[in-house]
Order: sequence, then C-alpha cells, then structure tokens
Amino acid sequence: MEINKRIYILLLSLIIYQSGLNAQNINFDTASIAPEVRKNANVVVRNENIEFEVTDIDQAKLHVYRLATVFNKKGSDELIFSMETDKFSSLEDVEIKVYDANGKTINRYKLHDINPISGVEEFIDDLKTYYLKIRVPSYLVTVETDYKIKYKGSFFYPTYQIIEPDEGVENSSFTVRINKAIDLRYKEKNIKLGPFVSEDGDFKEYIWSVKNLSPIKYEENAVSSESSYPSVILAPNRFKLDKYPGDLSSWKNFGLWYNELLKGVDTLSLQRKEFYRQMVRNASGDQEKEKILYSYLQNNYRYVSIQLGIGGFKPIAADITDTKKYGDCKGLSNYMVTVLRSVGIKSYLAIINADINEEPADPDFPCYQFNHVIVCIPGKKDSTWLECTSKTSDFGVLGSFTENRNALLITENGGVLVPTPKSRASENIIRAYTTIDLHDDGSGKTKTVFTAHGEYKQELMNLKDEKADDQKLFMINRWGFKDPDQIRFDSSDQRNNLKLDLDQELESIPELKTTSKMFLRPSILDLWKTKLPKSENRKQDFYFSCPFVKVDTTLINLPAGYMMDALPQPVSDSCKYASYFSRSWYDEKAHQVYSAAKIVLNEYKIPAGDYAMVKKFFDGILLGNEERIVVKKE
Repeated sequence: MEINKRIYILLLSLIIYQSGLNAQNINFDTASIAPEVRKNANVVVRNENIEFEVTDIDQAKLHVYRLATVFNKKGSDELIFSMETDKFSSLEDVEIKVYDANGKTINRYKLHDINPISGVEEFIDDLKTYYLKIRVPSYLVTVETDYKIKYKGSFFYPTYQIIEPDEGVENSSFTVRINKAIDLRYKEKNIKLGPFVSEDGDFKEYIWSVKNLSPIKYEENAVSSESSYPSVILAPNRFKLDKYPGDLSSWKNFGLWYNELLKGVDTLSLQRKEFYRQMVRNASGDQEKEKILYSYLQNNYRYVSIQLGIGGFKPIAADITDTKKYGDCKGLSNYMVTVLRSVGIKSYLAIINADINEEPADPDFPCYQFNHVIVCIPGKKDSTWLECTSKTSDFGVLGSFTENRNALLITENGGVLVPTPKSRASENIIRAYTTIDLHDDGSGKTKTVFTAHGEYKQELMNLKDEKADDQKLFMINRWGFKDPDQIRFDSSDQRNNLKLDLDQELESIPELKTTSKMFLRPSILDLWKTKLPKSENRKQDFYFSCPFVKVDTTLINLPAGYMMDALPQPVSDSCKYASYFSRSWYDEKAHQVYSAAKIVLNEYKIPAGDYAMVKKFFDGILLGNEERIVVKKE
C-alpha cells in the first residue's frame, strides 16, 4: 500500500520511539497481556522490531530488538541465542538481558561473553557459531535481546518469522529499507498482511506489523515453522557475493550466475581421464558405466564439509578432490560430473533443499532455498539421480533426504527447476522372518532374519557401524525385542538388499504361563509400535518419513506335549492411504504355529483433513498387538 511520505515518517518514528521506550521502560505486567494472546502460550513476544537495510548489492545490515516473556520450560528455546557468521557476515553487537517476574535483572550478556565456535575436526570452514544457552533458576522470565549483523554480500535476505508455534505476539514489526535501484521481491506465507510502502530519496521502505496474535499450537510431524506458520520471505533481484554479481529474479538467471562459479573447477588430468575410460571400457552401456563410476566414488572418496571463502557455493576443483580423495556435497558432485564427462556422459549439478520432509522450492518465487548438491544424469525417459556424499546409497536412489523436491539443475543455459523422484512403498521394504524354538518351561531360542531395501536398508547400514550395545538398544526400542544376544549383518545380497540376523536365548517367551497354558504374542517383534499424535483440530499436514511396506512372518515350534488352544482372529483393514492384514494358523502335522502380518503405507504426506482417518487406522493396528496365541498341554 502506498502512503504519503509525511504519514510514513510519522509511522516509522513512532515505531522506533516505541522500541526505544520499551527497551528502557519495560512493562513486566503479564496481567496486561490480552487473554487471547496469553492463553496456551509458552512464550509471549511483548515487543519486536526488526530493521533490515540494503544500501548496495553487496552491502546490508540487520538490527533486531526482541522482548519476550517465557512462562515455562517448554518455552526455553527463547533462552538460546545462536547465530552463524562467515566471510560475508559479521556479528557487530549483542546485548541480552534476563529479568525475573518482578523485573529485576538476573543476567546480562554482551558480545564478549559469547565465545564463537569455529569449524572442528573434518569441517574446513570460515563459519563461526555464536551460541549461548541461558540457564534460569525458575520461570517466568523476560528476555531482552538486541543485536546487529553486517553483510558484505549475500543473497540470503532475512525471513520475517511472524510467529512460532505455541507463541503469542503482542507487537511485532519488520522494516526493510532498500536502495530503489535494487529493490526486492517478497512473498507472504500463511498470512494476508501487506506492507506499508513508501519512498524516501534513493530508498524504498516496506513495513509489516502485527498486534495481538493468538498462539498457533505446535503439531508433531509437520514441516518446518517457516513453511507452516505466518512469515514473509524476501529475495533480492540483484546481488553480489565475493567478486561475482548475479541476478536472482529468475531461476534461469541464478543458474547462469552459478555457472560462473563452476568455471575452472571441472578439469582432470589426461592421465586420470584415461584411467576412468579404461575402468568402463567393457561396460555394456551408459548406465553400467554410471554404476561403475558411482561405486568407485563411494568406495574411494569421503565427505568433508568445506566452507572456505565462497566455498559455501563454489566447489573445490575436481583435480583437488581427485588428489585429496575428499570433498563436500558440491565438491563430490562436481567431481562426479567431471568424471562422467570424461567418459562421454552428460550430467548436471542439482542444488536442492535437503532433509526429511522439507518443503520443495517454490517454482514461482526464485530465492535461495537450498542447502545441498546432488547430481542429475538426464535420460531419454527418466533421469538418474546420484547422492554423492553417501557410501551406502544405492545407485539412482535418493531416499527421504532429497526425494519429492524441486532441484535446480545448473545447465549450460542457466538454471532449470525440476522435480526429483517420489519413492513408492515398494521401494522401502523391510521383511522379518522369525523362528522360535519354544521349550516346555517357557524358555527358548529365537532367530530373526531381516532383509531391507531402500530407507530401511539405509537404517540398517547405519546401525551396522554402531557399537554392539547401541545396536541392541536400537533393536529393543525400534522393534520391541527383549534382549538380543547376537546381531550379525550380511550385505552380500546383490539385489540391493541388506540382511541382518538376530539371535536370542530367552528365559521366558510367553507373555503369561500357567500350569497348563502359555499365552504367546503372534510375533516376537512389533511391526508397528508408534502411537500417532492426537487428531483433534489438526491444522498441519502430517508427514511420515517415507511410504513403506513392512512384512513379518513368525514360525513357532511348539514343545512336545503342547497343542493349539486358541488363535487370534484374522484382521484385514484399509484406508485411503494404507492397508493392513494379519492372520495366524496351526500346522498340526508339523506341530508349528504360523503368524503373518503386513502393513503398506502408500503416501507419506497425509493432508490434515484426512489425518484422523489415518490415525484411527494405525491405532487399530496397536489394538491388534494385544491379541495372543494360546497353547495348552495335551
């Protein structure tokens, strides 16, 4: 909304005056907080004023003032100050004051009280993390935070996170002052707010402000607060990082800028190129060549985070990676692209936002939304995607870390935003087959064989490298085993599966034993044991980590002198997104009891409106876990 200059100056002066007034004359009276703001809040933001000024494409500064009352331990995140800086940003000043319920100062911190943590061990970086965790004797407390950051070039404009989960807001404002020749773009998410806009000489100002916002309840298994809760995202049109000016008004232009960073980092010696050509000389086609080269990368190169200079974005040269045998995500991916090119295969770096259930980059709002780099090999029908930082990922399989996103391919013609594959349930399978030798005193031996594919293979591969005690704890907590005696891994299966054997000797296998009967669980493990969060008034979509198939089969060899008495009723259930069945049967001739169960989840993202249905389905599986097999003496 355009407003005249006089009104704008008056409004801005009032905001600045109010901020300064509150900093010196803080209202500690929590009774004055509006009931709708205080109710169910762990934290209430009493006053917040954020000012961001951009004077040139590589010059900016940020000033944040925040006053918040913390009512209980659940709001303790407000007592953590954490800030990362690098070559292009510096923390100029910090002052933090903590007051008790009566307004008495109990702690005060300045910049010199917060020791920055630099990169450690295998991390090579210019990053510094300023971290302070404030301990308080009791609640309630009020925290006053005032800090300034100076930028020497960035395409990361700050996001105005208007409200966090379980937080009420009395007053908050976000002011952006930017050179008119540069200007910016913005996108409001989960709120219709609209800034006041005005011009002042060579500058343009935007002001967003809110008052008396009620808390939004935190909901488990939703995406990040920036994606799910009210916020304003900013993005530059033009920027400059180090000596590289760029344009972020389109994905294509951003890709052209990134291409400049790649010049000179994609070379290998003639000797190494010939080495790779010889390695794949007998391959039957391009895909076999790709598999051979990817396997070689996984077995001979390791991941190290590198954040030196413009290293957060510019890969180290391929010939350096070749010599050092290490690299970060962009370095290893750049190396893979260079190696593939040496054998005549075209591929591209793909920048992506990685982590489980991250929201895909917005095609309609170009801004830097990424934190990872992978490789895309275009195909006539389907592209092949490679995760170059993992030693265990299967060829062409991304997994939940980067699947179902929008990746920015850095092509010779600029950036192209394309979707990554979405995994199917049939690609994430775990099967368990258990044999139980039951003795007449209730003791016995069990042997469980797991075979896993996709996400579950990765889970077991990670487990394989853990200490024995940690492996046992995982099997107890994750799958409900009592006390595994021996765990053995076998990764020799050539069908991209991983095999795990688990043996137990137990003094008591039945849940209950009387003089004449034993009450047995149909399975020695829990195929499903998670109690999903409550469904009442769910507002956010619910995310599982991945779609999956879980299969369990159990064979019980009964002891001599015992016979079948009762079996659980078979179960078959389904909903829009999942299905489940279980049944048990008795082989009288073999004197064996069999049980089988299977869960299929076809979609990992459950819309909020359908979540109650899905919760009811999985709660039903938990109820079925109470069923027992009963055997009795003949």
